[in-house]
Amino acid sequence: MPSFSSLKNLIPVCQLPAGASARICELTGDDSFCQRVREMGFGEAALVTKISGSSTSLCLVKGTRIALNHRAAMSIWVEPLPANAR
Repeated sequence: MPSFSSLKNLIPVCQLPAGASARICELTGDDSFCQRVREMGFGEAALVTKISGSSTSLCLVKGTRIALNHRAAMSIWVEPLPANAR
């Protein structure tokens, strides 16, 4: 079965432009990584706003600012939201 990211126009959160918002659609990686980021608020269907960053992504999720290293940010796949939907 194809992954969810192949069915939609998804990007990793590290490629989201600063100031843009998105809905988290898929987490990739091992089970312990996925569980850890879910506990931090990066669960599927959560809304995330990228505040800044390229090698380290500073994100706002559920009212909390969280910094992700590049490897973690590459494993969180999001669907960007239109500017008027933020």
